[in-house]
Amino acid sequence: MTNDTDTKKLRRSSTDKMIAGVCGGWARLLGVDAAILRILLVVATVLGVGTPILLYAVCWILMPEDTSADAI
Repeated sequence: MTNDTDTKKLRRSSTDKMIAGVCGGWARLLGVDAAILRILLVVATVLGVGTPILLYAVCWILMPEDTSADAI
């Protein structure tokens, strides 16, 4: 049985953000540095002809922002 405080939730970061906090939220969930995800997003955008930008925009719209006190 898991505790609710142990559950990780995908939320946009309110502290680690450059545009909308999507990469910061994914980085927190995956346990990696947000800069790595940002670099991967730029590379994928250049190689993928803009498709990652569309995915970023969808995440921006669908992911709620993290407003909890432990995100700070």
